[in-house]
Amino acid sequence: MPLSKRMRAMLAKKPQAETALPIPEAVAVLKSFPPTKFDQTVEIHIRLGIDPKQADQIIRGSLVLPHGIGKSKRVVVFAKGALADDARAAGAEEVGADDLAKKIKEGWTDFDVCIAAPDMMGLVGPLGKVLGPRGLMPSPRAGTVTADISKTVKEYKAGKVEFRNDPTGIVHAVVGKASFDSAKLADNIRAFIDFVLAMQPASVRGQFVKSISICATMTPGVMVAA
Repeated sequence: MPLSKRMRAMLAKKPQAETALPIPEAVAVLKSFPPTKFDQTVEIHIRLGIDPKQADQIIRGSLVLPHGIGKSKRVVVFAKGALADDARAAGAEEVGADDLAKKIKEGWTDFDVCIAAPDMMGLVGPLGKVLGPRGLMPSPRAGTVTADISKTVKEYKAGKVEFRNDPTGIVHAVVGKASFDSAKLADNIRAFIDFVLAMQPASVRGQFVKSISICATMTPGVMVAA
């Protein structure tokens, strides 16, 4: 399929040899691409030197980026009593227990994040068949099984980023919007890269981060130096 005029123009602005650029320079290239009629999402993709089949080499976590991601997430919470009150006060779209479990079991998944109080996991566990394939299953490792409901809801409402390597060993995440100024995008990208670098498993030998690229919704990727 022939490339569009717009894509040819963007590719002409990229370093011809796919050179990995320092973060500020990579952001400058990304920002130089022609704008669209909507505010594009900016993503980062990190290829890791891990064996995704080894449990101790799975790279999974969450963090709040310095400048958010430009989007508020829809949050549901499994909690009772005071923790349920905390969740509502923090801005969760829906809070419940058996009623919420029944709704999800019937197929409702119109939310971005599912958080659960530790004492609710007996109720949430059987929902794995619905939540798991959509990446919505609460997990202690991801920080979505927690007693600090208020803080966690507020972080996700502010755009907390959750990630896990895919079967090929690549981590994908949103790091902002095209409308962010260059310094804020660079800060978010640096924070995400540093967070992933600090997660290197002891069992990984050789190069942990093999390549990094950033792109917007309708742009080619730009290689980034770690």
